[in-house]
Amino acid sequence: MTLPPSREVTPLAERTALLVIDVQKYCAEPTGTEFAGRDLGAYRFYFERVAATVVPNIQRLQACFRAGGIEIVYTMIESLTRDGRDRSLDYKLSGLHVPKGSRDAEMLDAIRPQGDEIVIPKTSSSVFNSTNIDYVLRNLGIEYLVVCGLITDQCVEGAVRDAADRGYLVTLVTDACGSYDAERHGYALQALRGFCRQRTTDQVTAELSAQFARTG
Repeated sequence: MTLPPSREVTPLAERTALLVIDVQKYCAEPTGTEFAGRDLGAYRFYFERVAATVVPNIQRLQACFRAGGIEIVYTMIESLTRDGRDRSLDYKLSGLHVPKGSRDAEMLDAIRPQGDEIVIPKTSSSVFNSTNIDYVLRNLGIEYLVVCGLITDQCVEGAVRDAADRGYLVTLVTDACGSYDAERHGYALQALRGFCRQRTTDQVTAELSAQFARTG
C-alpha cells in the first residue's frame, strides 16, 4: 500500500462514504427523551445550531452524495432490546437508553434515510466499538469517511478517532456537527486535528462535485 502524503488528502468519491452520527429524535430535538426534565433554556445554543446549521448542511451533503451515487451510512443510539440489557456499561451508568423500535431511535424527518441507505444502531459512544461498521465499510470498499452529526465532543469525536486508528482517511465537516455550546464544539475540533482533515460543507461538496464533473 502506498502511503498518502498526509491526512490532507481529498477523498476519492468512489471509495468514500458519508457517516452521519446520531441525528435522531432522542437527542436532536427538544422533545427527545435525552432532555426530559431538563431546563431546555440551557440548551438554546445547541437546538438553534442543530436547526439552523447542522441539519441544513447535512441535507446539502446528502444531496451531493446521492447525486454522485456515494454511500451514506447513518448511526443511531438504539438498544437491541426494549429494556436495554445489551447496552455498554458506560451507557447503563449514564442512564442512556433508547429502546429498540422507539420514537427516540428515529432519524430526524429532515434527514431521513432514503432507499437502501444503511442505518446502524449502536450502544456505545463510538460506533466502532459496538457494531460491525468496520466490516460493513470494508465490504463496501470504503477508504475515506466524511463525518458529521452529533455530538461533536462525544460520539462524533469517538468515531473520528477510532476510524483514524483503523486506517480510514477521515474528513470532519465542521459546520455539519454540533455540541451543547460553542466552546465544547471548538475544543473538540482542536483536539481532532491530529486524526482528520477538517472542511466545511461548501468545501466538501465542491471537492466531490468537481470529481463528478470530470467523470460524468
